[in-house]
Amino acid sequence: MNNIEPINQNTAAHPNHPTGPQVETVIADDDEIDLGQLFRTLWRGKWWIAACMAVAVLIGGYYAYIVAVPVYSTTAFVTLENRQEQVVDFESVVSGLAGDQTSINTEVEVLKSRELAKKLVVKLDLVNDPEFNGRLREDPGFSVGQAKSFVKGLITGPEPEAPAPTEEQLLENVTTTVTRAINISNVRNTYVFKITATTEDPLKSRLMANTLADLYVLNQLDVKFEATQRATEWLSERVADLQVDLEAAEAEVKAFNAQTELISPEALEGLNRQAKDTRERLKLTTERAQAAASRIEALQAAGASGNRQEMARILNNPTLNQSLKRVESGTMPGELFDTQFDQLVRGETVGLTRLEGQISGLTQSLDNIEDQIERQSKDLVTLQQLTREAEAARSIYEYFLGRLKETSVQQGIQQADSRVLSKAVLPTFPSAPRKSRIVALAGILGLMLGAGLILLREFLNNTFRTSQQLETGTGVTVMGQIPRLPARKRRNVIKYLREKPASAAAEAIRNLRTSIMLSNVDKPPQVIMLTSSIPGEGKTTISLALAQSFSGLDKRVLLIEGDLRRLVFSEYFSEKDYETGMISVLAGQTRLQDAVRQIPEVGTDVLLGEKTEANVADLFSSDRFAQLMKAVRSAYDIIIIDTPPVLVVPDARTIAQHVDALLFAVHWDSTEQTQVSEGLRMLASVNIRPSGVVLSQIDMKGMKRYGYGGQYGAYSRYGRKYYTN
Repeated sequence: MNNIEPINQNTAAHPNHPTGPQVETVIADDDEIDLGQLFRTLWRGKWWIAACMAVAVLIGGYYAYIVAVPVYSTTAFVTLENRQEQVVDFESVVSGLAGDQTSINTEVEVLKSRELAKKLVVKLDLVNDPEFNGRLREDPGFSVGQAKSFVKGLITGPEPEAPAPTEEQLLENVTTTVTRAINISNVRNTYVFKITATTEDPLKSRLMANTLADLYVLNQLDVKFEATQRATEWLSERVADLQVDLEAAEAEVKAFNAQTELISPEALEGLNRQAKDTRERLKLTTERAQAAASRIEALQAAGASGNRQEMARILNNPTLNQSLKRVESGTMPGELFDTQFDQLVRGETVGLTRLEGQISGLTQSLDNIEDQIERQSKDLVTLQQLTREAEAARSIYEYFLGRLKETSVQQGIQQADSRVLSKAVLPTFPSAPRKSRIVALAGILGLMLGAGLILLREFLNNTFRTSQQLETGTGVTVMGQIPRLPARKRRNVIKYLREKPASAAAEAIRNLRTSIMLSNVDKPPQVIMLTSSIPGEGKTTISLALAQSFSGLDKRVLLIEGDLRRLVFSEYFSEKDYETGMISVLAGQTRLQDAVRQIPEVGTDVLLGEKTEANVADLFSSDRFAQLMKAVRSAYDIIIIDTPPVLVVPDARTIAQHVDALLFAVHWDSTEQTQVSEGLRMLASVNIRPSGVVLSQIDMKGMKRYGYGGQYGAYSRYGRKYYTN
């Protein structure tokens, strides 16, 4: 009896029977970019893209041909003389520029400097030019800046009036504006600079470019002249100071020579030789004195011993030796020998005394010579140091004096490092705005903006607009596409379908009816249930339309109002005076045939709902409801049940256990994909799979607006016919 496909583990795993979570996977896992789909999306929005392009072209054309003020550009060329020869080679002050990239970049920045621009402003009196001094311009009446100020005033309150700028501030402001009107660049791989001026007046542009080039060349001369002048002043002061230092050093040398003995390296060398000779004499005399002292000690020792032979041997005196022989022969008394010996010893002692006197004299003389050498050495070192300092002061003085003379020669003969290569010419055509380019770029931007808006709209779309999207997103077959009915009130829905059987809506309902009957050829469904994710998706309208369509086949049709919480059937037809309904039948208070109403507008029997205090979900889960379903199956050919939304109450999941086919309505371009997938997941939680989904309340004008005009199928021609009539 129940032809609804239950979902078990095997069915849920099958790709043709997705459960709720699998539906979410189908929607979310498509991360690849389909270029064909992207092109089709853009093609659907081609008219929007064309409209954006047209609007952008109009705006661009309006700006280029009406709003934009034409400006004129002209260029003067200046070349850098990187190998300039100087009259005097004084590199530290007036050397020419090098030709490396650093110097070129430096000169570019010099040309861009505010000081040079300020000189241009002063020379051409640009402070009184309205183009650069905004205070001199006429009030345009409306501008973007005024609009911003107005909006800001509304938010933060009126701003206090700014005080009038001083002359210096005004000059700085004009200078800033002038720097924006001038472009400085270097011609690649050359020493040539381009000075381009852009203003609203061609004569002014030429004058500004040429004047700035001249000011740049003159500025180089001024810089060199100032550098030479500063160098001359500094060198003059330095030379004067050095002259004073030199005179002081020379005076100190003279004073030192005056207060010391006449000294020289030669005299000091003579003293050193004299000291050397004295040392040698002192050494020899000392050695002789030591030898004499030793001889005297030996003689005294021999005399004390009384050994006359030893005494004679030590003295080795011929006379004493002769006397010794005479003493030994007895011809001479021994006392006379001793007397001679004593005389000779005294002579030796006198000689030793004389030698000691010589040693003392030589020592004193050597000390005097060494003191004199030490004193004169110190004086000589001091003299040499003072002399060197004087010579150094003279060298520095002469060097700076020479540089002062060179610098003085440079004054007035400097040459600039640059020269004007080509004067700016008078422009005959404005350089901006480039009207054709602006229009073309506006068209491209409009194309990009339109495409971006279309893609953004498609990206932000979280609803279903076509049956292909719905079937791909849910994995459930789309059995019908129902257009939005033009009836403003629910009461006129049935009337419209009855009076316009050839309308697109009526044909769509018949197509849905056919799809339902052919969903199971062997055993067509008898009990058909309609539900949705949320309220307002058109399931009640589809239920009534299906019941009316089935009644046209001469079938016994029963329409059951299963949404006992809202009870909206009474809004579709005039049947109001009824006392019994489904609740009375389930409670056993009345028979089914007595509770059923024949509704002329629909042409079918209708079992209306009733208000009840009982739990509705428990009523649909009771055995009485199951018995009621058996009774209506035996009494009618087709039973259509309108049930509440799945995400709101559990009634639909309970009723689904007793039906043969379940149709799931989805509001076109309204119901979110997550709501649909959640509704299907709720059904899958009780092993219920919809027989099909129905895309309802399709706005055919909206389809065309989104670019889906050809995707509504054969019903589109009826819609076009209806709307044209």
